Amino acid sequence: MAKIEMELSDRVESDIERMVNNDEFVNWDEAVEKLLTQGLNAYGPAEEESEELGGDMFQQSVADQQDPAMRDDPGEDDYTL
Repeated sequence: MAKIEMELSDRVESDIERMVNNDEFVNWDEAVEKLLTQGLNAYGPAEEESEELGGDMFQQSVADQQDPAMRDDPGEDDYTL
């Protein structure tokens, strides 16, 4: 497990202290680990992970679309009169 050293604002320190004192967390270590984990989960996956999972699905969907006017074979329409 990695060890880190950091400075926190007085407000953040007092918020964590309050949560520990209110038994929301067992101790400071648990509080910091869980809060960091929740923050990382809320932020979302890193760019590398997104590409491994198939890239950006929205951009792929847009790239797969084709303008019907640009089709080579106009007989591909599903609509007939």
